[in-house]
Amino acid sequence: MGVTYNLATRISIHKSDIVDGFTKRYSVHDLVYFEEYESAMEAIAREKQLKNWKRKWKLDAIEKMNPEWDDLSEFM
Repeated sequence: MGVTYNLATRISIHKSDIVDGFTKRYSVHDLVYFEEYESAMEAIAREKQLKNWKRKWKLDAIEKMNPEWDDLSEFM
């Protein structure tokens, strides 16, 4: 999870393992879910909300948006 102003750049950084963290440590490089917001404040509020969700709720949201779990970054 995270908030960014430039999703394409963020994807590139994660896929190239430039920054240490979860995606690099666990080799998680597919973008399977994202949401867009008008303001950073809205995005941050939503991120905080999602962080309090149960795992099943998060998986259900991904399945609803992307049932095949395709790497959505390929369409950017």
